[in-house]
Amino acid sequence: MAVTLTDIQREIHRLSEELIQRQEPDGTWRFCFENGITLDACTIILLRTLNADQEELIRQLHDRILAAQEPEGCWRWYRDDGEGHLSATVEAYYALLFSGFSRPEDEALQRAKRYILERGGIGQAKSLLTKAILAATGQRAWPSSLSLIPIEILLLPESFPLNFYDFSGYSRVHLVPLLIMAERNFRARTARTPDLSELFSSDRDPDEEGLLRSPESREALDQIQSALAHLVGTPRRIRQAAIHKAERYLLDRIESDGTLYTYASCTVLMVFALLALGYEAQHPVIQRAVEGLSNMKFTVDGSDLGESGYGYITIQNSPSTVWDTALISYALQEGGTVATHPAIRRSAAYLRDRQHHRAGDWQIHNPGVLPGGWGFSETNTFVPDVDDTTAALRALAALHTDDHATLDAWNRGLNWVWSMQNHDGGWPAFEKNTDKVMLTWLAIEGAKSAATDPSEADLTGRTLEYLGNFAKLGIRHDWVARGADWLLSHQQEDGSWYGRWGICYIYGTWAALTGLMAVGMPADHPAVIKGADWLGSIQNADGGWGESCRSDQARRFVPLRASTPSQTAWALDALIAVHDQPTPELERGAARLIELLHEDGWPASYPTGAGLPGYFYTHYHSYRYIWPLLALAHYVNKYGDGAP
Repeated sequence: MAVTLTDIQREIHRLSEELIQRQEPDGTWRFCFENGITLDACTIILLRTLNADQEELIRQLHDRILAAQEPEGCWRWYRDDGEGHLSATVEAYYALLFSGFSRPEDEALQRAKRYILERGGIGQAKSLLTKAILAATGQRAWPSSLSLIPIEILLLPESFPLNFYDFSGYSRVHLVPLLIMAERNFRARTARTPDLSELFSSDRDPDEEGLLRSPESREALDQIQSALAHLVGTPRRIRQAAIHKAERYLLDRIESDGTLYTYASCTVLMVFALLALGYEAQHPVIQRAVEGLSNMKFTVDGSDLGESGYGYITIQNSPSTVWDTALISYALQEGGTVATHPAIRRSAAYLRDRQHHRAGDWQIHNPGVLPGGWGFSETNTFVPDVDDTTAALRALAALHTDDHATLDAWNRGLNWVWSMQNHDGGWPAFEKNTDKVMLTWLAIEGAKSAATDPSEADLTGRTLEYLGNFAKLGIRHDWVARGADWLLSHQQEDGSWYGRWGICYIYGTWAALTGLMAVGMPADHPAVIKGADWLGSIQNADGGWGESCRSDQARRFVPLRASTPSQTAWALDALIAVHDQPTPELERGAARLIELLHEDGWPASYPTGAGLPGYFYTHYHSYRYIWPLLALAHYVNKYGDGAP
């Protein structure tokens, strides 16, 4: 269909009105941060192991998992997830059985069982979280890769060339409980624990064994062992000191809601680790953790789901309230909602209250800087990240010049973002200069993507976009120019950029192009032309854009063969930033985006958020509002009758 400015303005108005109506009285927007069935399954397994009185929640999570099973008997992370996902299927099967609401002879479990056995049994599940849950509940041995990382690594001073704080923050909070449990060879079985032994042909993992024998893995482990040789004391005393430090590490990072780092995944592991240390199931710390985990549930209304049509309860890994609130407030303002509107004022007050004032682990690599960032979740008080901080600052931009409280928040936030720039010129997610490649060689599944927190194109591009469009800084400033140079040096041969936290090359290319244009890169720069041409080359026949989650494993663009609202909006927004006048591809993209917003097929719920390649993907329920509104607003602001 042909699209007119009137069509686009009508859609902006519709989206804006719906979002304003959905705002909560406290100024927030609360959408589901959906992460497949893994956390639902892990929560059931934990609650049953603790004999927790949570029958209603267990039943709700059971029903959600069961409804997501595919006809082949498997579970998938996303629609085109090959022949299914073995780790997710193992987790689902185990949780359904452990819940007590499904029986081994049920047809659904029989199909799942056949699927698992046909793929070599439970021992072939690759996810470290899956292996850990199975080991913690006595179903398999602890992975040998964990036993080769001594828990004494926690005792190494931060001044050592290789130490525990060289791991990324999000890997540390998962690694510590794993090291505690592996050291204790912990196994928690109850009278209700199912016996999965018939589903094991072997718990040998040939891939893990190959990694353990690799020269790179051996070099990393040798470096750790060499550093540990400097510790003074008897082996027994050193081991006890390390275990005590590991325990303190966990306890010191529990938020007010009882969760560890506000992540459900590491909270589950923490509870098992505390049990391994001798804590009783009724201990207040464990009870608060369970309560916090339970409060991470989200009730998805069936009326919002299009073709799937049923409502369900799911456990979010980390509720996205701050992220969604900041982005929606910003998108509304770009769409014409004035900063004095009550919805914007309420969201600004909420965001100011959520700015961090507590010290955090990020200061280890960035000392002497005052807290000033924002985190992803409402209860997050000391784990800020660059992307959430720039999102909050965009939302506050129109208010910071005439409101003292907002100006103070703005200045502290901008200073924090500036301070987080890596030595190489790019920006990380959580911690500065946490990029020692050696740690990615460890024989731990996911280490390549999770062990470090390096500069990324999406984070660097988004930061530059904020600095250029909102802080009015450009490549004439040395540190901004260094960020732009980092992006230029990390462009792929085909013109795209890889995005770490979204899917994937569309996401990274959008962030890079909008960032470069915002800080003053000319539209005729070869890198800009190449990036825009690449986006044009992958546009679908229907005018939209879509990319498969498989891209992050293949490390190349894999087309989805369908258009999604968020990816279409990202591509459209990038091209708007580059082109002075609407092009045919832009007009087709805008028309298709509007169509997508009125369709309820599977592309509307396809996950376009990335967590861990191959193992963790996110469907942000907010994304079909945020990014389309933003792209359409930018279209009108640039090409409309009243545009400058």
